[in-house]
Amino acid sequence: MLTQLPEELRQTERGQTADRILRTCVHCGFCLATCPTYRELGNELDSPRGRIYLIKALLEGEAVTEQTQLHLDRCLTCRACETTCPSGVQYSRLLEIGREQMETQQPRPAIQRWQRKMLKWILPYRRRFNLLLRSGQWLRPLLPTRLKQKIPLSRGAGHWPTTQHTRRVLLFTGCVQPGLAPNINSALARLLDRLQISVTQITNEQCCGALDLHLSDAGQARVFARRNIDLWWPHIEAGAEAILVSASGCGVMVKDYGELLASDPDYAKRADRVAMLAQDPAEYLANESVESLGSVSTQIAFQSPCTLQHGQQLAGVTENLLKRFGLDLLPVADAHQCCGSAGTYSILQPALADKIREKKLICLQAGSPEYIATANIGCLLHLQQGTDLPVRHWLEIVDAGLD
Repeated sequence: MLTQLPEELRQTERGQTADRILRTCVHCGFCLATCPTYRELGNELDSPRGRIYLIKALLEGEAVTEQTQLHLDRCLTCRACETTCPSGVQYSRLLEIGREQMETQQPRPAIQRWQRKMLKWILPYRRRFNLLLRSGQWLRPLLPTRLKQKIPLSRGAGHWPTTQHTRRVLLFTGCVQPGLAPNINSALARLLDRLQISVTQITNEQCCGALDLHLSDAGQARVFARRNIDLWWPHIEAGAEAILVSASGCGVMVKDYGELLASDPDYAKRADRVAMLAQDPAEYLANESVESLGSVSTQIAFQSPCTLQHGQQLAGVTENLLKRFGLDLLPVADAHQCCGSAGTYSILQPALADKIREKKLICLQAGSPEYIATANIGCLLHLQQGTDLPVRHWLEIVDAGLD
């Protein structure tokens, strides 16, 4: 793709990155077939190829309109297009640059600015979020049905193992998951305890930074990343084998710390080390003798989150591990397609997110499974709002089945 970025922008790291990515695209259109919003809306401007043209135009200095903003906002950042693209276009990185540039050129309506500010002020901060969640759960019986569905019931965490083993891993706790589904991390700790591996949590950990990055605030995302690296580093130096992240959306972010802080002379090397140590639990357990723990006789439909199969490029890893645990995985049509959660997307684009979820649930429920299993808290909550079938993290299902 021929580009004509202004010289001032071309002299920056962002501009050089964008120029390189734009030149990689060959307009083939393979991405259209796997893009959820294009499949739903049929508008090429709601496809990766169409959005690439919009980003190119705004970076080259053309006028940005509300329509440009609309089409870029509608992207789920599911990265299915990256898996499909034969040219290796780093679409998600280009989208981040385009959205950040757009925020400086096209003012948002006051309601949108307020909504995004509240999301950034509440969700990344565990205490604030938990206070709001507990208030909602307390008021839940009085709320309208649609709003009630968005507030999950309180769930217990179960016991946390206290035995200390020679092998140790760090566990990234996350922002919203401990309040919404505290049993997920506990289930992982119990599972690893069976394999004689201890889990360490850092109580004053920060948000991974994904929410701010996706809302065009890369600066705050870097602040969170640096703080987490500082907190983890003593444990890494003491011999922690890995940093496990049980929410795949956070996992892909931590694995990107090296790129996020590549230009930071004080953190670049440590960020690369953290990115190398970050693993999804299934990725880590794939190298362990899990068959010795027993078998779990449960029939499930597994929803592989986009952040797992496209972002972390771990398609099939969790599925193979679950089969080793003895679970019966039913076939799921269009398994590569997004569920519509996509972080804050289901809050900012609820109508479109619900339509995408409907199609996903049809595929997941086709074989009448006992559970829908997933690997990301956002997907879990979003899917559960659309079905009466239990939706659980695969760690909870395995842990319960081994008891």
